[in-house]
Amino acid sequence: MEYESVIGLEIHSELSTKTKIFCSCTNEFGGDVNTHCCPICTGMPGTLPSMNKKVVEYAVKAGLAMNCEISLFSKQDRKNYFYPDLPKAYQISQYDLPLCKNGYLDIEVNGETKRIGITRIHIEEDAGKLLHNAWGTGSLVDMNRCGVPLIEIVTEPDMRSSEEAKALLEKIRTILRYIEVSDCKMQEGSLRCDVNVSIMPKGSKEFGQRTEMKNISSFSGTGRAIEYEIKRQIEVTEAGGKVNQETRRWDDDKGESIVMRTKENAQDYRYFPEPDLVLIVLTNEYIEEIKNNLPELPDKKKARYLAEYGLSDYDATLLVNTKELAKFFEATVELGATPKAVSNWILGDISKVMNEKDITIDEVGITPKELSDLINEIEKGNISNTAGKTVFEELLNSNKNVAEIIAEKGLVQVNDESEIADMVNRVLALNEKSIADYKKGKTNALGFLVGQVMKESKGKANPQIINKLVREKLEEA
Repeated sequence: MEYESVIGLEIHSELSTKTKIFCSCTNEFGGDVNTHCCPICTGMPGTLPSMNKKVVEYAVKAGLAMNCEISLFSKQDRKNYFYPDLPKAYQISQYDLPLCKNGYLDIEVNGETKRIGITRIHIEEDAGKLLHNAWGTGSLVDMNRCGVPLIEIVTEPDMRSSEEAKALLEKIRTILRYIEVSDCKMQEGSLRCDVNVSIMPKGSKEFGQRTEMKNISSFSGTGRAIEYEIKRQIEVTEAGGKVNQETRRWDDDKGESIVMRTKENAQDYRYFPEPDLVLIVLTNEYIEEIKNNLPELPDKKKARYLAEYGLSDYDATLLVNTKELAKFFEATVELGATPKAVSNWILGDISKVMNEKDITIDEVGITPKELSDLINEIEKGNISNTAGKTVFEELLNSNKNVAEIIAEKGLVQVNDESEIADMVNRVLALNEKSIADYKKGKTNALGFLVGQVMKESKGKANPQIINKLVREKLEEA
């Protein structure tokens, strides 16, 4: 039997507020164990939480960016469960009245666009972190993460492959970075993902029993976890077994998941309204103000790059996927550089440096002004593309500007046809065999001769002129 997978995501993103959600403790990552906490976020008896207004604002921004309806009236709820890193034995979250609902995002996979529903986005507090010792004899609790503000983005079960799930994750990460509500550093736990997976016979309209895999911390891990769970459920079904509703823990090192517990239902959490916090009441004016201050989002920016700059779909997608790359690109174009040339440099040589050194574009060591000047020198014919690479390398490792580097290294391109013609004649006189090969139809001989002239000029001669003159001389020979 052929099966179809059904996938939904629950994405938790830490918000980049200065302080925690219900107290004034710093929301900065790191710090010594149990130094970023107070009686409120550690759940001491008699303490009272107070809502951080910035958390609400950031959640509304995320909801608007994901095409959600924003609730004018919502509340906080207590989600009751016991775990050692949850000091109050309940988590303040939202249940039946989330802040944002009924949104959507469009993703592109294999050249096709698909709309994925966003069921809800709600705000909640994070729990602490268990630290297990190396000998397996005990665990300690770090409360620094208690009370860190989260948004949970819950999708509809609209995805049918791991590729679609990864595409949605990447889209959400890009949006959250654009609107500057989260740094989305998965290595620091700022973006985490729970995956719900089920299978059903192909063509069926009834979903199978789903399982949930918790706290997957990478995009590639998400893909592997989904593929593993689909395969596992098919094997269980084909063997005559039954897929159980359960929560599983994904072990990326082993490439497998293990059962943690049977999956709870909403009633197991005994939700009830949080009595220590006031209701969240918003106005249309408040929502409209936030909406008007949203930056240009990735989809709109990509459409503009295609129409205004004539970039390819591939180039535009890569540029807008990272806010810093898009910002650098636009700053360079505004200085007069050709958009396609700017795109080529950013996605080529600059991205290579970023990947090799694991740094951002702001740390590469070249400014939009320097890149613009370099491109202009190449396009004016003052230096060759090869010389441009030399200038680029020097810009990364010195404080000199483009003009200084060109002058010091003698990189000015030779465009004088008579001077280049002399070089061509000298090269042809020394390579009679290559001339004969060309006459016999061996076209690669042309490339060899052009290369020899370029070598003769020490890389300074204009390659277009070289090519033209070599062709003319060969036709005359």
